[in-house]
Amino acid sequence: MPADGRGAGPMDFYRIERGDPARRQRVAGWLDGLQGVRPETREAIVTAWVSSWAASPFETLEEMPYSLIAPAYRLMDHVNEVTRAGIDLARRAARDWGRETDPEVLVPILVLHDIDKPLLMRREDGVVRASPLAAELPHGVPGAMMLREMGFAPRVVNTVATHATNAPFHGSTTEAWLLHYADLFATDHALMSTGGVPFYQRRPS
Repeated sequence: MPADGRGAGPMDFYRIERGDPARRQRVAGWLDGLQGVRPETREAIVTAWVSSWAASPFETLEEMPYSLIAPAYRLMDHVNEVTRAGIDLARRAARDWGRETDPEVLVPILVLHDIDKPLLMRREDGVVRASPLAAELPHGVPGAMMLREMGFAPRVVNTVATHATNAPFHGSTTEAWLLHYADLFATDHALMSTGGVPFYQRRPS
């Protein structure tokens, strides 16, 4: 797993930062699923979120919005909902269909799938807008770049890079499949909670 080195990102929109103990404790206390991975994986996941937070315009984790389509919903809530749903679905997939997954791969995918969201949005005069980075790289790609630099497994990097609903293609792995449905399940909850139309009720355009 990755070391906690500090270095400039490929496009200088982030830096890999270990952060101070208080910030690391705040991130570790927020994230579900960390108890299911090895200590070194847990530390790497925390470092990734600390790095994203430090590079973002948001002062606190609570300020980070989930999405432009549900700006009032907190990213931290969405991430945990996806993680819990994905772990539950993985248990069911293993029990019913023999589709086994490695927690050392699945949990980082679930917890880190939206690692670039804090870099793709900003709040101006109380309104959540896309950041300049969002016009340069699609969601998933900046996060994958960060995770690749940190040394996460190719399956983690590739799944994060291609998980967005508007990605040109999606991975064929069990982990990619589980993330897709866990993410949409949690997304529909975010939309319904904030007065939006959930994906399952939308008509094809």
